[in-house]
Amino acid sequence: MCGINGIISTSRNNDELQSGINAMNDLIVHRGPDDDGTFIEQQKNFGIAMGMRRLSIIDLNTGSQPIYSDDGQLVIVFNGEIYNYRELRSFLESDGVKFTTQSDTEVILRMYEKEGTSSFKKLDGMFAFSIFDKRKNKVLIARDFFGEKPLYYIHKNNELLWCSELKSLINQLDKKPEISTSGLNLFFRLTYIPAPFTIYENVHKLEPDHYLSYSIEEQKIEIVPIEETVPIIKKRISKEDAKANVKKLVTESVISRLVADVPVGTFLSGGVDSSIVSLCVAQNTNKEVNTFSIGFTKKSYDETDKAKEVAQLIGSTYNEFIIDENNLREHIDDILLNFDEPFADSSSIPTYMVSNKTSDFVKVALTGDGGDEVFGGYNKYYMGKINRRYTRFVPKFMHRVFLKISDKLLKSKHDAREGIFKIKRLLTAIDYSGNHYWDIISLGFAGNSLSKYLLPDKYDSTPFQYYQKKTGIEKPTSLTDYRIIDKHMSLEGDMLVKVDRTSMLNSLECRAPFLNKKLWNYVNTLPEEYLLNGWDKKHILKEAFKDEFSPGFLDKSKEGFAVPVGDWLRSTLKEELMHFVNDDFLTKQGVFDPEQIQKLVNDHLTGNDQTFKVWSFFCFQKWYSKNYL
Repeated sequence: MCGINGIISTSRNNDELQSGINAMNDLIVHRGPDDDGTFIEQQKNFGIAMGMRRLSIIDLNTGSQPIYSDDGQLVIVFNGEIYNYRELRSFLESDGVKFTTQSDTEVILRMYEKEGTSSFKKLDGMFAFSIFDKRKNKVLIARDFFGEKPLYYIHKNNELLWCSELKSLINQLDKKPEISTSGLNLFFRLTYIPAPFTIYENVHKLEPDHYLSYSIEEQKIEIVPIEETVPIIKKRISKEDAKANVKKLVTESVISRLVADVPVGTFLSGGVDSSIVSLCVAQNTNKEVNTFSIGFTKKSYDETDKAKEVAQLIGSTYNEFIIDENNLREHIDDILLNFDEPFADSSSIPTYMVSNKTSDFVKVALTGDGGDEVFGGYNKYYMGKINRRYTRFVPKFMHRVFLKISDKLLKSKHDAREGIFKIKRLLTAIDYSGNHYWDIISLGFAGNSLSKYLLPDKYDSTPFQYYQKKTGIEKPTSLTDYRIIDKHMSLEGDMLVKVDRTSMLNSLECRAPFLNKKLWNYVNTLPEEYLLNGWDKKHILKEAFKDEFSPGFLDKSKEGFAVPVGDWLRSTLKEELMHFVNDDFLTKQGVFDPEQIQKLVNDHLTGNDQTFKVWSFFCFQKWYSKNYL
């Protein structure tokens, strides 16, 4: 686990390449405090530099990077873990391939040497790596199936730059790029920016399950899928067989993600996903199992009773960290600004805290991330049923009346994400033309409401067009549609970004067993009612493991990492918020309609809760102030 950087330039000399790659590496020391490495080479028409920072997890003694082929014609730097590297190594050794290290990095290189880019699809893991192939005068840069590991790039002025975190790339540019209209609109709709977009014009994220091929001689980029897209075919299978297969695949994935030469623990929230992962760890290791839970002094947010019950059941060493609002607030700047672009998922704050505490004990933590996307666990997945039934019985004109009434009556003076908030969000997302899911995932500004707050030249009325074309899903209607959209957007752009940046800021590696390509593909073949059975979410997963827990445990409700940022905006963050809506500030910035954004903020401050919208605005302004002022 580490971070990687790279430069290809037709104008930099060796010293400039060295200083550039060193500066890029220095900015991501937190991703790899144990070691670093660089490769520099000057050829006739170009120079290349590749660098990495290493958090040592596998092959502590001989796994330093870069790693070279025997003839020196291939060079690799790698960020991540390959969980099936031992099987791949055995396959290569049976064919006579010799290894000089015990690392998974060398396995990637040897696989590429033997099979070329087709080998990338055989990798089970989370990864971003770059290979310089001198024979072909090409650089290949690849990203894993789900996008667990980040990869940014820019091709400009006869240079290609790539990196694990945006800060390294931006550091090497003469000036800050312009703000991307697409990135801006995606952020305010979703509260995050999914690949391939970023907040910067001409700066891109490499999409998951793709590799970038760069011809150095032609200075040409080609983006290529690693796996071919195949139609999802539902199969007829008994529920008992499905349960057995799900349990087997989940257990196998957990076991594969235990491979490490350092201590491994688990995040344990007491929810379905983290409880099942922790159980599988305990059942498949002869080592001490450490579980880590975060609790809150505010009882309405605290759910450590569930985590304690699981820890006692599996016999783990239970580590509980109780924090209060002051602990959370004091880290806001460090957390938000480390994302390097606007990011408004407030659960990043407690995720940082549990990572921070856990890193004092272990270097690797298994998590329950991805369980909701794989098995259909979000409340929003009810939306298809609700929308169909609602629009069948409620005329469109009556719905408009309900919306007007809700605006007046459904108001909250506090940051309340239950009850009133959910009703308003549901009513807003109801759609008679089949676009309801695009609105239900818009946690910031749904529908065309954003046009009211952005200046006309900054507004994009079709921010999701790229993803509709990419997925082939313009009007999602099924649970499978929703899950595919989430894999492309919220999983890559929100969940995995949150976990990667907050954990790596603490030099902690997080692994997500539910994010397993084989498991995802299998679950896609199951009948949808095995996932969402009536109103029972993640049905097949819970059925597969229910006998391992006390009766009814997996059916208990579970809250997310809720943080009262809406209340903070009215109190400790109010002074900073008011600075961001100052007339001079907004006019000079040239992004927002000052009058409308001021009304929105004032509405929130005076009692009509607008947490998601105002928090998104606040996060954007913090990022903007750091980067453009």
